[in-house]
Amino acid sequence: MAQGTGSINSDYKDWEWSDDAGERARLLQSPSVETVPKNSESQGNGLGATSALGAVFIVVNAALGAGLLNFPAAFSMAGGVAAGIALQMCMLIFIIGGLVILAYCSQASNERTYQEVVWAVCGKVPGVLCEVAIAVYTFGTCIAFLIIIGDQEDKIIAALVKEPEEVGSSRWYTDRKFTISITAFLLILPLSIPKEIGFQKYASSLSVIGTWYVTAVIIIKYIWPDKELVPVEIPTSPSTWTAVFNAMPTICFGFQCHVSSVPVFNSMKQPEVKTWGAVVTAAMVIALFVYTGTGVCGFLTFGAGVEQDVLMSYPSNDIPVALARAFIILCVLTSYPILHFCGRAVLEGLWLRYTGITVEEDVVRERRRRLLQTISWFLLTLLLALFIPDIGKVISVIGGLAACFIFVFPGLCLIQAKLSEIQETRAISWWAQVSYGVFMVTLGAFIFGQTTANAIFVDLTA
Repeated sequence: MAQGTGSINSDYKDWEWSDDAGERARLLQSPSVETVPKNSESQGNGLGATSALGAVFIVVNAALGAGLLNFPAAFSMAGGVAAGIALQMCMLIFIIGGLVILAYCSQASNERTYQEVVWAVCGKVPGVLCEVAIAVYTFGTCIAFLIIIGDQEDKIIAALVKEPEEVGSSRWYTDRKFTISITAFLLILPLSIPKEIGFQKYASSLSVIGTWYVTAVIIIKYIWPDKELVPVEIPTSPSTWTAVFNAMPTICFGFQCHVSSVPVFNSMKQPEVKTWGAVVTAAMVIALFVYTGTGVCGFLTFGAGVEQDVLMSYPSNDIPVALARAFIILCVLTSYPILHFCGRAVLEGLWLRYTGITVEEDVVRERRRRLLQTISWFLLTLLLALFIPDIGKVISVIGGLAACFIFVFPGLCLIQAKLSEIQETRAISWWAQVSYGVFMVTLGAFIFGQTTANAIFVDLTA
């Protein structure tokens, strides 16, 4: 994309934006990424710390996660292997396009995080909506993580106590609500309270190993299946034409790494849009192979009977699968505090910007407010996780929001960036890019509207 000569919309100062509020809001970035300070004149001077190859693995790390557990069910909803793969391939074009657009707009606006790019390029209203969407998305993802913990612990406990799964356990200490609560209070809450969570970056490598191991187990179990694993039915077409769209939230949730992509781009030694295009293409292809391998093999193993969380379809006494469950629990335990930190940082940035209070004036009340935010966030997510046991219902809601990060906000940024260019004549490429942005916004709005409506009127009212 050719960079224009015009200026980018900067009316985000209407809310008395201060450097202090900006620094606090800038906390929303991948804890494993270290960027150069925004005010340094290092953009494009090769002062970043991340190589192109390193950026590929960071983006892959941001994309891969517990969302892979839902891909077999997504293939079932889409109507089979062919439909699932085709849907992924079509969406991948726009997923990569969105990542490139964000890098282009970050470079044009000289902003270093997702929400700052939206604020600078699109203005106040889209900026506020973006930050609210990030807070809601991270909140919903934290609920999904707690549900995943409960799902995996149910199977592990069933294997340890050696009770039939269909009968259920009568012991109070094996009750799902108790096990989720005790795990959350003992392990998640203490990790969520600290002001900074830089130490969490060391757990990211273990999370990556865990997701790759889960994929390997699912593939191996399909190639050499257990005798008792007999698929009920293998659909080859969707039940209705609208059923295909129900698989979109899972795909969006799985590939959504756009919020953390802007800091990754700015951490590169040579933050150039062309280089970034190659980086994200390689990263998304790797993620595509992982998700496709998990989705295809998990779906073909269980057919239409696959659970929303594919590991729930396997018997409790399967040792390799039990290890996969342990990996997923560990991955989620380290991911919850990171997602909570991101949501808390956005809320803190909104609060400081709205009140106009500087960080120095707010030091005394920051700790008290952080504790109140953390405890409220934690208790609300825990309460909802205890009474929404089906992770599919949560994914259907937050998957629609993920579509906004992938399609809507990048599309708006591209449109506004091109409209801000001062040109005597509009070239064909200019019209093509604006049209592409309009299509991205339309597609993202459709996915968000369709999946959200389906979640409200079908899933949540069922």
